Amino acid sequence: MVHPDDMATVRREVERAQRTGEPFQFEILAATRVQERLLLTYAAALKQVGIEAKIRQVDSAQYQRRKQTYDFDMIQYSWPVSLSPGNEQSFRWGSEAAVTEGSFNYPGIKSPAVDAMIEKAIAAETRHDLTIACRALDRVFRAGRYWVPQWYRSTHPIAYWDQFSHPPKPAKYAQGVGAPENWWFDAEKAAKLDQAK
Repeated sequence: MVHPDDMATVRREVERAQRTGEPFQFEILAATRVQERLLLTYAAALKQVGIEAKIRQVDSAQYQRRKQTYDFDMIQYSWPVSLSPGNEQSFRWGSEAAVTEGSFNYPGIKSPAVDAMIEKAIAAETRHDLTIACRALDRVFRAGRYWVPQWYRSTHPIAYWDQFSHPPKPAKYAQGVGAPENWWFDAEKAAKLDQAK
């Protein structure tokens, strides 16, 4: 994500790059080698459209400090969410959080529309009202283009010995067969495995 405090600079750089033919450049901060490898793939894709993304891996303490103080051009991050979003949304997306060091508003969103939808979600008295407010908040996010989706999979592949059982219908957001924490040892399946050896 690009911090909006830098958006004016980004726009100027894009316009300059278009005018001069020089590449548009920015830095993506990485905390681990795994993250760096993923971002190098992303940088290679950007290069194909004339954008030069430089990946900088820093140690975890420096990464955390730079994240907390918004000292980055772009970072890789994900926000896990609950089925009932509430006041934590203010700390993630609210205008006040955008200028509060250490908040999770890494994109630096300062938007009256976002603030209004967060307030609607917090004040919702029914599930229906909460759903409407959250969908509106999602539309405002997408219109703001604060981040670039990196990947999506509708399932999680898991390799395991077939000696476990699990509920036939997983929990609502447990993708695939559900989390291994919801499985149990099945002596009958284990015996069949032993016979097959």
